Amino acid sequence: MLRLLYRAAWWLIAPAAVLRLLWRSRREPGYRYHVAERFGRIDLRRDARRALIWVHAVSVGETRAAEPLVRALLAAHPECDLLLTHMTPSGRATGEALFGDAVLRCYLPYDTPGAVGRFLVKARPTVGVLMETEVWPTLIECCAARRMPLILANARMSARSAARASRFGRATLTVFGGLADVYAQSEADAARFRALGVASPRVFGNLKFDIAPSPRLLMLGEAWRAAFGDRPVWVAASTRDGEEALVLEAFDRLQAARPDALLVLVPRHPQRFDEVARLAQTRWRVARRSQWRDGAPVDPSTQVWLGDSMGEMTAYYACARLAFIGGSLVPTGGQNLIESCAAGTPVLFGPSMFNFSRASADALAAGAAVQVADSAALGEALIGLLEDRARRDAMAAAARDFAAAHRGATERTVAALAQWLPERSGSPARAR
Repeated sequence: MLRLLYRAAWWLIAPAAVLRLLWRSRREPGYRYHVAERFGRIDLRRDARRALIWVHAVSVGETRAAEPLVRALLAAHPECDLLLTHMTPSGRATGEALFGDAVLRCYLPYDTPGAVGRFLVKARPTVGVLMETEVWPTLIECCAARRMPLILANARMSARSAARASRFGRATLTVFGGLADVYAQSEADAARFRALGVASPRVFGNLKFDIAPSPRLLMLGEAWRAAFGDRPVWVAASTRDGEEALVLEAFDRLQAARPDALLVLVPRHPQRFDEVARLAQTRWRVARRSQWRDGAPVDPSTQVWLGDSMGEMTAYYACARLAFIGGSLVPTGGQNLIESCAAGTPVLFGPSMFNFSRASADALAAGAAVQVADSAALGEALIGLLEDRARRDAMAAAARDFAAAHRGATERTVAALAQWLPERSGSPARAR
């Protein structure tokens, strides 16, 4: 019954979903392109005799997390094509920037039998890999019916999400039981998946630890730091709607102690760049990264430098002495802190980190991070850390060590996926 209700809901939602794409395209034009792909009408233009590895990364964060896996799969299986699917234009743009023509790309279709069926017939994937939390009941059912293995990799499941899923009882067990395999980030994640119907989830760790900081972006961050001059710089990264006001409250408290401080403010979603700029300009002198000329010094009177660019997060971390991780002062579960640690930048985050509970707890235990309760506590923590270089240096070293100690998930994932793929000689796929 739940399955029928779910499918009926999608039939009702699909027309409205197109209207929503057009509505969202007012602020992010990419939503108006490739609409047919969302209904499974794709044209990959590839040799159908080659095996196809399909990786789904919904948006920017998942695409970045998938980078080491995609690169490792391309290197390990040159005899295969690789298809990268997304749900958002920003995720698609990130994939294009990272991989160019090395991969095929399209949008994942809406979760209706017709759209999913068309997608699977056209793409004919040998194995599918969903990243992190992407669980679509109809997609899982259709793949299982075609005996096409569908894997959930870098899988995480918060206690809150697990509790919500368990309310659907047997239907949840059926959905999760349809996955061919689950590669969980932690033992806690694996236990939750097991309770939801996954027979034998495996713990491989977090792929995000395997993302090596780009030397080019590290150098760009150093160039920005030089352009800022000798000022205490901190970055508020991947901030969410409603959070920028809290960050600016903390900055106000910091400026009372350090009037020369500079905030680098990087909103999570590009369609909000102008909105956040207007908010900051109500009180502070604002400059934008998009207007910076290579090598030019940033005006010393600038108080907020708006990070209105995509694909440069490592550079934003590298230019700062401290990094606040967005999505954590509002109840959205936080964002990835690993990239900052890998760049050697100590992190601060608020009380809401349930999407990264294991990584945040480990970072705190390693001495690489500080958790704050609210914007006032963030301001006080910034003052203390920016005045204490010895503690910052110790946290920076701990951050690098923390990031290095947890690597290896990519190698384990690629090795596990090999069982579903053909031998290089062209023999049939290995049996599980």
